[in-house]
Amino acid sequence: MAVTVEKIQKLREKTLASMSDVKKALEETAGDEEKALEILKKRGKIIADKKSARETKAGLIASYIHSNGKVGALLELKCETDFVAQNEEFKSLAHDLALHITAMNPKYLKPEDVPQEAIEKEKSMFKEQTASLNKPANVVEQIIDGKLNKYFDENCLLNQKFVKNDEKSVKDLIVEYVAKIGENIEIGKFARFEI
Repeated sequence: MAVTVEKIQKLREKTLASMSDVKKALEETAGDEEKALEILKKRGKIIADKKSARETKAGLIASYIHSNGKVGALLELKCETDFVAQNEEFKSLAHDLALHITAMNPKYLKPEDVPQEAIEKEKSMFKEQTASLNKPANVVEQIIDGKLNKYFDENCLLNQKFVKNDEKSVKDLIVEYVAKIGENIEIGKFARFEI
């Protein structure tokens, strides 16, 4: 299958990867868009992993206030250089993340940030819910682990499904931007306000 400009543009819009990376992936897969998408996702993850150790000493503060004026969020989004902090794509990411925080109300950044007391409280509640199921202990533990993972997915910003595209998590979105922009990107502090 031929690699057309239309295919390159379509896949670039989905992945935010560079034109040359998209073209290379499509050529490697003989024009198969699904396989090329997988290649680009893997490469993006590799790039993000390499860059994650680099220090983020620049960035910006983004805000979003909903149209009703009663709910909003502030977000500190960090990057490596001021050049990237002034980039329109980085600013767009910061705005989208502030909008996501406003809409989804995460309590924590990542599962490691959830206090042990909160985890124990949730586990205790899940044990009470599963007590009447008359299941073996190992099955009950699997159910509790599944419910705990769902709790993390609902309450941890990086685990939440992105409000504008529920096919990816917030973490996946950031990894895409790291691959596209070429710098480490981290969420610093965030706060949501509601009247």
